[in-house]
Amino acid sequence: MYEGIIQELIDELGRLPGIGPKSAQRIAFHVIQSESVDVNRLVEVLRLVKERVKFCSQCFNIAEEELCKICRDVRRDDSLICIVEESKDVVAIERTREFRGKYHVLGGAISPIDGIGPEQLKIRELLTRLADERIKEIIIATDPNLEGEATATYLARTIKPLGIKVSRLASGLPVGGDLEYADEVTLGRSLLQRIPFESSMKSI
Repeated sequence: MYEGIIQELIDELGRLPGIGPKSAQRIAFHVIQSESVDVNRLVEVLRLVKERVKFCSQCFNIAEEELCKICRDVRRDDSLICIVEESKDVVAIERTREFRGKYHVLGGAISPIDGIGPEQLKIRELLTRLADERIKEIIIATDPNLEGEATATYLARTIKPLGIKVSRLASGLPVGGDLEYADEVTLGRSLLQRIPFESSMKSI
């Protein structure tokens, strides 16, 4: 334990996600040893982020304007919406360069243990968007874990009566992976979602 303001800095850094006590200590001493101009630049960037960054009024992705750049892009396909849990998931899918539709960010996943139900997510706003007759398909891209599965099931059951096509991201073995290291759920889904050999060769 350190004294005074140094320990306060370590404690605050330790509250950040993914930062443990040791990492918080290393970052704190890095800040202490850094030039004042570098620290001031970091402080200014943090201030500007809190001041400027907001959530897109349409899809709830992070944005600096009323609408994010994806929602403003007229080249995107309005008939296709991909539902994700967090903004970081949008970044991951965009990196593939395979999706040209728009997104809807839920802001999390259903987790009764954590007190998160459908009411705490942006599901009501999603249903409002689905009143648009241009929307023809929904792709559910929640995480393949217990919370993500619960969220996907709830969304599918809620959207189905609307007559909109509901799809789910395929899940299976990663390219270059070894069968012996695959968990049972992943391997099982790979078997259930098997495709013709000719189709598999097209992606190589």
